[in-house]
Amino acid sequence: MKVHLGTDHAGFEFKEVLKAHLGEAGHQVVDHGAFEYDALDDYPAFCIEAAQAVVDDVNDGVEALGVVIGGSGNGEQMAANKVKGARTALAWNPEIAKLARQHNNAQIVSVGARQLSEEEALAIVDAFLAEPFSGDERHERRITIMADYEDKGQDAL
Repeated sequence: MKVHLGTDHAGFEFKEVLKAHLGEAGHQVVDHGAFEYDALDDYPAFCIEAAQAVVDDVNDGVEALGVVIGGSGNGEQMAANKVKGARTALAWNPEIAKLARQHNNAQIVSVGARQLSEEEALAIVDAFLAEPFSGDERHERRITIMADYEDKGQDAL
């Protein structure tokens, strides 16, 4: 699977560990930055690029997911969700990561590197990547409602 990564300075060290971990697992990893530790970096661009790449790949029929990483993961999730068609979920344990895939067909997971041990963060990403979307009608319906709102605004409701 193709896995797109984006991070801020607070997640930079974990991103480097994650790149190696995912590569060893056979994933094709695409790093959208940050490419060096810079406490003053502007992370939204890195997360937006990663999310856009996931959405583009999925639209092209490529099996792809993404991971955005920050100190808390909150800002990174918000940035990634600005991309039209992106569904990014903040996960703090493997169960939440699985539910994001099962129920919401999230394509991107956001992880707070300062909130978790390296082992916990790796387990979250592994659970997210391994879990398929359920495809249940009720979940499809809810995702469609969100997508319609994204396209048409209030008129979709």
